Amino acid sequence: MSRRRVVVTGLGVVHALGDSPEEFWKAAIAGKSGVSRIGRFDASGYTVQIAAEHKSFDPEKWLDPKEARRSDRFCQFALACAGQAIADAGLGKGGFDPNRVGVILGTGIGGLTEMETQHRTLLERGPSRVSPFLIPKLMMNAAPGAIAIHYGLRGPNEAIATACASASHAMGEALEVLRAGEADIILTGGAEAAVTPLGLSGFCSMNALSRRNDAPEKASRPFDKNRDGFVMGEGAGVLVFEELQHALSRGARIHAEVLGFAANADAYHITAPAPDGRGAAECMALAIEDAGLKPEDISYIKAHGTSTELNDAMETRAIKALFAERAYKIPVSSPKSMLGHLLGASGAVEMILTVLAVQRDLVPPTINYETPDPECDLDYVPNQARQHKVNYAIANAFGFGGHNAVLVVGKYR
Repeated sequence: MSRRRVVVTGLGVVHALGDSPEEFWKAAIAGKSGVSRIGRFDASGYTVQIAAEHKSFDPEKWLDPKEARRSDRFCQFALACAGQAIADAGLGKGGFDPNRVGVILGTGIGGLTEMETQHRTLLERGPSRVSPFLIPKLMMNAAPGAIAIHYGLRGPNEAIATACASASHAMGEALEVLRAGEADIILTGGAEAAVTPLGLSGFCSMNALSRRNDAPEKASRPFDKNRDGFVMGEGAGVLVFEELQHALSRGARIHAEVLGFAANADAYHITAPAPDGRGAAECMALAIEDAGLKPEDISYIKAHGTSTELNDAMETRAIKALFAERAYKIPVSSPKSMLGHLLGASGAVEMILTVLAVQRDLVPPTINYETPDPECDLDYVPNQARQHKVNYAIANAFGFGGHNAVLVVGKYR
């Protein structure tokens, strides 16, 4: 039996680089960094004082004041993106069965701002003063639930948490739900807002973050020999995945086709990737096979590329293990050099760039690549975007816990 095909018909993004797909794309293609010194709280006592923080985000631009007050920041991001994606897909006027439209989003941490705020209230003012909105605001499924309530979408509704692979697993689940005929449209992606005092202190304690406080825009440097850790980011990305015939029947604009997905586990360590990259290589191979393609068909790799010593070397080994000598001929780039690492939302915002790279045959750069690392010796599209024919691209995501997720997208034909 032929498999139902799935296409991308809508995009929405909220990030320091832009609050629309076009603004976000232009900034990324120009190699602009979204990283700066943290301003939402006093980080002067932290070893790390930088992040890709969305300083200008105003939830009331997107939500009514009551809805904004009852939503944690990560949920506000998701709702803002959902509105953009629905408009971009031409769904604002209806023309669909709400019972056949679902929401599947990923987040690594959820409502951390609300958790910290109410814990402080508990300690300072006692249990009777803790907000009744604590649980609804901090729970990871708040974002897909809120989007479904806001738009009356009664199809499959899920939240997925696999650390930094969360959004990619969510998109993979959306693909499978649509292929199985359980829905016609899924709003999918991820949201994260972990740039908080507790979130920052946790990653600082792990020594996972870059300490280039004096040059924030230079701090995230995937695959560079002098990389010293990742940079936290926040924001969200939501994409409209739609069954092809449903999209064609309503005359939707198609950005790209989602062709394949795979997920597996390293089963190695709770925070470190398997050094040999075997799990990542196998996951890429399985995703390409699921897409009905061969490794030689892939023309661009959107790397996970965190700017950490272990991840970047592992991912390079994985790519070489799968693609052999051809690995040196495929452009590989890491948007985290500009975006920071959005944890559970990273796969979604980076998928938006991947989709647009496929659509426009233009590959985003890896900025801050200055000193080659002998262990990382591929073509990382250093510092400048590149015009390049992108028929098929893979998007990698790897998360704490050993979670691997890979999606394959291509031009709609």
